[in-house]
Amino acid sequence: MKIKKLIAAGLTATMVVGMLTACGGGSSEGGGSKKKGDGLTVAIWDTNQQAGLQEIIDAFTAETGIKAELQVLDWSAYWTLLEAGATGGEMPDVFWMHSNEAVKYMSNDILLDLTDKVAGSEKLEMDKFPQDLKDMYTWKDKVYAVPKDRDTIAMWYNKKMFDEAKIDYPDGSWTWDEFYEIAEKLTKDDGSQFGFAAQPSNEQDTWMNMVYSMGGTIVTDDNKSGFDDPNTLRAMEFLDKCVKNVMPDSNTMSETGTDVLFQSGKVAMISQGSWMVAGFKDNDYLVENADVARLPKDAETGKSVSLYNGLGWAASAGTAMPDEAFQLIEWFGTKDMQLKQAELGVTMAAYDGVSDAWVNNTDVFNLQPYLDVMDDTVFRPHTNSTLAWWNPMCEELVKVWNNEEKMADACKNITSMMNEKIAEEDY
Repeated sequence: MKIKKLIAAGLTATMVVGMLTACGGGSSEGGGSKKKGDGLTVAIWDTNQQAGLQEIIDAFTAETGIKAELQVLDWSAYWTLLEAGATGGEMPDVFWMHSNEAVKYMSNDILLDLTDKVAGSEKLEMDKFPQDLKDMYTWKDKVYAVPKDRDTIAMWYNKKMFDEAKIDYPDGSWTWDEFYEIAEKLTKDDGSQFGFAAQPSNEQDTWMNMVYSMGGTIVTDDNKSGFDDPNTLRAMEFLDKCVKNVMPDSNTMSETGTDVLFQSGKVAMISQGSWMVAGFKDNDYLVENADVARLPKDAETGKSVSLYNGLGWAASAGTAMPDEAFQLIEWFGTKDMQLKQAELGVTMAAYDGVSDAWVNNTDVFNLQPYLDVMDDTVFRPHTNSTLAWWNPMCEELVKVWNNEEKMADACKNITSMMNEKIAEEDY
């Protein structure tokens, strides 16, 4: 009952996230209908990574003889599938796990315990993965996923707009105040062009980086809301100034998406995660007009901070092929396949030292800023029940974007809500 109640609550939360932004595996309760000889099912949610991961899976099948079918769903459908499987349906054998959801799945025995398999592996080098990522996918000293990737954030800019305005391209030396002044210059009075764009749901890839650069925090070390921290408030007020003066209206950004606005030449700058590169390099307009710079720094702290996150490869606790599922997860985690993932441009690698290959996977953009920022990163904020407060946080900020609430009042409300939600966490 506990599992079903938690997952049912998570399903509602996930559907909210989906609005803001037929797989056959074993059941989480061991009752799946799939037979061992059917091969593995592998689920992901990003079509931009599909081709590269398929190549890695094909190499695995050629090496081991184990068949594996890659299935790609959208974000909302992906979590609906997992949640349905967790309450008695069928889950894919191998799939991605996200920091938003990890504790819920690990604490309810929905994921395959990989502890002994990882410890006995002669192919994995777990010391080569960031400790934050390993900790994220460990619960009560048991390992439930092997890190897949690591992502950082950088600033994308439209060279054509900068040239027309006779403004030098960003080079990583700007402060956030200088960024704002330039965004103002790139915003046209007739509404045909804006300097910047960000939605409330662009947290990791936009405004949370401002917060940490300015010395603020989202979750404190003792698991309380950081929205009452004076530095967090300073960053959020700066963000509010950007929303009011250099961004499209909230309806335009919500209906179109900031990435689409950038790709269609309506916005001069957006900050985006490294996970967007695979799609951006296939866009002819961006190939011709866009490039990348490091995020601005704060004038007071001197810091240019990027949040980072990383997915993990996990397996269903009820898979009919646990050994084969781990073999595939192990395959994804080896240095050779982490390097191949980077070389193919799938995404940055979780394995230390091989993401240089990702930077060099294309010559149409300068991707080095995504690596340069690794000297000052913060792991994406989370608690045991992240979505319980994350979604309401975004919903509260929507009111600010819609001019229905002042930023200071929103931060007060978020502080109270977060502290209440975090205090209710019981697993």
